[in-house]
Amino acid sequence: MFKTNQPLFKLFWITMCLASINVFAQTDYRNNNEISNALKQIQSKHTSNAKLQSLTKTVGGHDIWALTLFKGKPENNPAIAIVGGVDGSLLLSTEMAVNIANNILENHSEILEHTTFYIFPNMSPNATEQYFSSLKYEAQGNAKDTDDDRDGKLNEDPFEDLNKDGLITLIRVEDVTGNYVKLKEDERIMVKANSDEGELGNYKVFSEGIDNDKDGKYNEDGKGGIHFNKNLTYNYPYFTPGAGEHAVSEKEHRALLDFLYEQWNIYAILTLGPANNLSNPLKYNAQNANKRVVTSILKDDASLNEFLSKKYKKITGTKDAPSVDEQGGGFFEWSYFHFGKLAMGTPGWWPPKFEGDSTLKAKKNPKANFLQWAEQENLPNYFVDWKEIKHPDFPNKKVEVGGIAPYKMTNPPYNMVDDISKKHTDFILEVTKLQPNITIENITTENVDNNLTRITVNVHNKGFLPTHTEMGKRSRWLRRIKVDLNLNSNQEIISGRKTQLIDSIDGDSSEELTWLVKGKGSVTIQAGAAHTGTSNATINLN
Repeated sequence: MFKTNQPLFKLFWITMCLASINVFAQTDYRNNNEISNALKQIQSKHTSNAKLQSLTKTVGGHDIWALTLFKGKPENNPAIAIVGGVDGSLLLSTEMAVNIANNILENHSEILEHTTFYIFPNMSPNATEQYFSSLKYEAQGNAKDTDDDRDGKLNEDPFEDLNKDGLITLIRVEDVTGNYVKLKEDERIMVKANSDEGELGNYKVFSEGIDNDKDGKYNEDGKGGIHFNKNLTYNYPYFTPGAGEHAVSEKEHRALLDFLYEQWNIYAILTLGPANNLSNPLKYNAQNANKRVVTSILKDDASLNEFLSKKYKKITGTKDAPSVDEQGGGFFEWSYFHFGKLAMGTPGWWPPKFEGDSTLKAKKNPKANFLQWAEQENLPNYFVDWKEIKHPDFPNKKVEVGGIAPYKMTNPPYNMVDDISKKHTDFILEVTKLQPNITIENITTENVDNNLTRITVNVHNKGFLPTHTEMGKRSRWLRRIKVDLNLNSNQEIISGRKTQLIDSIDGDSSEELTWLVKGKGSVTIQAGAAHTGTSNATINLN
């Protein structure tokens, strides 16, 4: 019989296993099937603490997944919602959402004793699939056919890959009537000519393609679809490409909002998307805050935003975040202005400020900064060198194709994703330590007469966060703190109310309540709301 050398055989087997792991280790962002499989694996491994459900299928046939992390009954604990994929070009957001869920279950499951999580990894699955196609461009829309230029035709002016590299970048046309120039410090970058400095433009710049419908615009009516982050109700951008015919017109939008409106225990929403109030806190504007339609964060909420921002930057180590212009119809804005919750938003990552030798102006230009950082980090394929081509729309002009490769500037190298996810998990865990938490404290009873007892209690919020944001206080939707005094049949309330509603309780603050009760035996008091937790106390009458 053939005999093996057992120690050598074991060593060989371990080596082969490690090699196999190394070969199949994830090296790039996961597509929709891979994300779906990862979510199903999470549920199958943590059956008592994870529930996975499809809220709907998009027009393109993709599931909109909702993953609930819980212990006991999900609705019995205050909850945080985490929403990824609001912008289909931010692949990191979906990876972060899945990794955060896995980090909580694997390493911090004790947090589920008092906090529930509702996680929606990807609200733009059709858009994110463009990253994995043979032609890469930063898609954001779903699969619905749209007439973005409103000429009665659908998808008649799509992208064309003029240099056959599988990437859609830019074309620049040498033309004295143009308003673009090369950035002096890095001529790979095209910028608008600065008339204040006497600059004259000498280039026109378009997205890579051909003007198929001959209207002077390029790629303005391709496979656009409806953008998730343009179809919500706050500041909805009517008649804008990607916004849809009306707010919340799409199946995925309605499914998500229906789900959120039914989860009364949600006190905070973290949006993984372009809005970033965690690095750049929102500023209070008295004039805009006092409009009939409020367009500024309210004063108390601005202070809370500043506090959370400091914690976020300290925990994640992020700095120098770029500013983001609000485009209207965004999910982050909806979560605060229309849902009234504690709203937090971050893209999770942006190109760090280049610290090497560079001119000041180049540092201030985000694209030039990215190119310098990418070169320092030896990133592959981050820029398509400008190359002259013949273009049918410009037969007698010099036309070049090139520019920053799609997805590279908004998504980090994949080997950074785990560390980014871990830091954001740590931040989320810190938020749960601050969440509102209602308790009944300082119970006193006083014998007023032979059959009368005065009961006094403090309904206390021992969390740092208020039970309601200032915007939430204005909402007619959010549930208030409910206090019930439950009596036996031989008892009667002489003064005070059996059920009382408290609009809000600030962090580490209390509301004193008192009753005069006639009768003997005991009564029970219950106080709280779904998003603050409830507290019960039994009191013996004198």
